[in-house]
Amino acid sequence: MNLRLAALLMALFLIPSATVLASGKRSSKATVSLHIESEGTDNPKMIFPYTVEGRQRYFRRMPEIMTNDVEAFSPFPSEVGGDNYGAVFKLTARAARRYAAISSANQGRWMIIQVNGRAVDVLYIDKPVDDGLIVVWKGITLADTTTLDDAKPRIEAKGKKDKE
Repeated sequence: MNLRLAALLMALFLIPSATVLASGKRSSKATVSLHIESEGTDNPKMIFPYTVEGRQRYFRRMPEIMTNDVEAFSPFPSEVGGDNYGAVFKLTARAARRYAAISSANQGRWMIIQVNGRAVDVLYIDKPVDDGLIVVWKGITLADTTTLDDAKPRIEAKGKKDKE
């Protein structure tokens, strides 16, 4: 009888505490990922095809840069028009160093940018990028920017901090 009472009391105390521990920061639905071009001969489970400039290319499923690597962003209207935006993504200091190394080692390759699981643009790596900024020129929707606003702050305009 005492064993049953002890089990019941443990259940009453452990279940609410597990719920409190699990409730942390609200997870965002926004995702940003950059995938580097790979060889078509790599393991088919590790790559995916995407057509770039009329030619099928293969990209790694494992992203080089992810949402957690983005510190802030700033959307802008795309030249494509309509409900089409671009964005500048500012990377964390650590991710910026990693991106500089990636862009240095992979010159002449492509990177595909996915926002919320959808391929939005491709970048050609022609030189190392060491400023920690990634510019996506098109493919982001207004709904994407709203979702990103919930997850990341906007890049502040220069001079705004000076005025405060």
